[in-house]
Amino acid sequence: MKNWQLPAKSVRGGRRSWGIEEQKLCSNFFLLLLPEVDAIVSAEAKGIPLVHEVSRLLGMNYFVARKSIKPYMENPITVEVESITTQKKQLLCLNGIDAQKIKGKRVALIDDVISTGSSIAALEKLVEKAGGIVAAKAAILAEGDAVNRTDIIYLEELPLFTD
Repeated sequence: MKNWQLPAKSVRGGRRSWGIEEQKLCSNFFLLLLPEVDAIVSAEAKGIPLVHEVSRLLGMNYFVARKSIKPYMENPITVEVESITTQKKQLLCLNGIDAQKIKGKRVALIDDVISTGSSIAALEKLVEKAGGIVAAKAAILAEGDAVNRTDIIYLEELPLFTD
């Protein structure tokens, strides 16, 4: 999807700064690009505004994989991930109640950026552990080797800057 340019309010340190208008524009593109799905899952926290808007437009639920087990969670499902953002191991946790809702359903995994793919792989493992069927993996931006992947949907390439 490199034949058009996403609007951005500013670029800071190689990362785009997104506003409500940009999220709505990206959400509309996802409506055109995603296969038919029953639910959306994203990791806490940057992808939440995007999946909220996509799910609103599609009229379906979205579920958030949290970075720790929360007191409200019943029978949470967890997987471990080593994120490049935090550069340490962390958990992705899905409430057991949410896991039941995606069991046997076609699920789109949506995040803000896919770089190494470790976060989206952990989300995929989490959804499969819950019994969901991963129908799509998508992000607004792909960077590094992720731009060459054929198993993800992304709207634009994020260039890597080196000194």
